[in-house]
Amino acid sequence: MFPGTLGQSSADGVSEEIVMSFERHQATSVTERDISGFWDANPCGDSQVGGLEKRFGGDFDRFFSEYDAFRYRREKHILGCLDRANFAGRKVLEIGLGQGADSEQIIRRGGCWSGLDLTTEAVTRVKRRMELRNLTYGDLKVGSVLEIPYPDNSVDMVYSFGVLHHVPEIHQAQAEIARVLRPGGELVMMVYAKWSLNYMLSIAVLRRVGLIAMMALGPRCKGIYAAHVKNARKEGLFRYLRMNRFVHRSTDGPDNPYTKVYGLREVRADFPDFEVTLSYKQFMHAPPLPVKWLPLQRAMGWHLMVHLNVRKGSIKTFAR
Repeated sequence: MFPGTLGQSSADGVSEEIVMSFERHQATSVTERDISGFWDANPCGDSQVGGLEKRFGGDFDRFFSEYDAFRYRREKHILGCLDRANFAGRKVLEIGLGQGADSEQIIRRGGCWSGLDLTTEAVTRVKRRMELRNLTYGDLKVGSVLEIPYPDNSVDMVYSFGVLHHVPEIHQAQAEIARVLRPGGELVMMVYAKWSLNYMLSIAVLRRVGLIAMMALGPRCKGIYAAHVKNARKEGLFRYLRMNRFVHRSTDGPDNPYTKVYGLREVRADFPDFEVTLSYKQFMHAPPLPVKWLPLQRAMGWHLMVHLNVRKGSIKTFAR
């Protein structure tokens, strides 16, 4: 053992515990109502194709067709991830539905699908998709992952793409997921990757420097940039730029109340009732940098796909 190794290790452990304690405090200050309010007002992916009402005048069929084409053109890897999950013949509960694009794909791949979302807006839209596409499914509910409205041991698989990193009370959520899964059941999820070009360079450096420059030079800005400037002025620039705050506002919009980024270490810590069976990264994404063409997704991709099984011997109960 090198001199000082033990002391350094202890110091690192203390520092990490302080950071984790602060993160838990930050998480508990955000309520489920905050999360629900944001996503009800900003349906996932809606603005990326111009808006159901604004561009498509409420024409769901045209909107869904355009949205699906956009989603799977921009994030081509998703279809491969769905193929890899093997839904055929399995009872699948999807948590967090967005516009229902993946929901439709799961059904078309033979999954016996049911859906759960925190927001009425998402459930209304996905129900309309199912009707328009004549898709057969189990059921569709508004509800919370913190109290999943399904019995114990009732599903074979839980699928959640880009949702669980928005749940502050993740320990309670993962316990509920474990509860509803049958023995041998599987959780397949996508969470934002901590060890990614987007987080380590774009969010941590470029966007913060850019905001400082905008505040210092005072150029007139619009849209998302104007919203960040407004937030920074309201909260104080340097407080707003702290990574434990800025990360929330730099993933899904400047009004997004909560996001956590994950490496496998964080996954294992936040999902103690599960064991990781497969993980891989996809999607080179680090705006404003044009990095889509870089063949570095396995090392620096923004989407961390994780397959997990309920840990053997895990006590599948949670206070309700």
